[in-house]
Parts: sequence; C-alpha cells; structure tokens
Amino acid sequence: MLKESTVSQKEPNTFRRWFQNSYFDLIVWYDMEDRSISGFQLCYDKPSDEHAFLWHKNSGFSHHAVDDSRSQYKHPATPLLINDGIFPVEMIITRFRESSQEIDPVVRKLVIEKLSEYSAGT
Repeated sequence: MLKESTVSQKEPNTFRRWFQNSYFDLIVWYDMEDRSISGFQLCYDKPSDEHAFLWHKNSGFSHHAVDDSRSQYKHPATPLLINDGIFPVEMIITRFRESSQEIDPVVRKLVIEKLSEYSAGT
C-alpha cells in the first residue's frame, strides 16, 4: 500500500505531497493560489527498471526512463529523466488501483483519471 511521507517544501507557490511503497513513488503538486492539483509524477518499477509518468495541467503527459547512472563501481548520480517509449498503462492502472486504496481519495481519483485519459489517447 502507498503511504504518505514527509517531503520538504522548496517552491513558494507550490505544495508537494509524496506517497510511496516498494514499487511506486507518487509526488503530487498543488497550486497554492486555488488549492488545486497542478500535476503529479508517478514513478514505477523502482526496484529494477524505474520509469516516470508525468502529468501537468499546463503541459500534459510525458513518459520517461529514470537514469541514475548506477554501475558496479560508481556511486549513483542524480537521477535524470530520459524520454522513453512504451508505457504499460493498463498494468500500471491496475497496480496503482490496488496500491492506492488508503491514500487521499481526491489524489487517487485524479491519478486514475489521468492514466485512463492517457490510455484512451494512445
């Protein structure tokens, strides 16, 4: 199950929330002026081949591989998002539904809606 974690607030007009488990990281951004969700980043498959699906109300959808430049003899670098191909959206929707039953229902509903919207458009 996804659980909410503490996250530092670094941007003056944005509030962030972070939910995580062993498979997902979900970061949600709120616009402080109207208190609406302005975007989210859903990272998935953290243990083996991490990817990130992003939605923002101003820029829409994007999908990326997460490159942390790990190698056997190097320390991990700051992760970078690299454009990536196929997004297994139906599998992610199913797994997210199962993992998100205990989080804020407004957040859960929006993420599922946006994943479904993306799926319908592909």
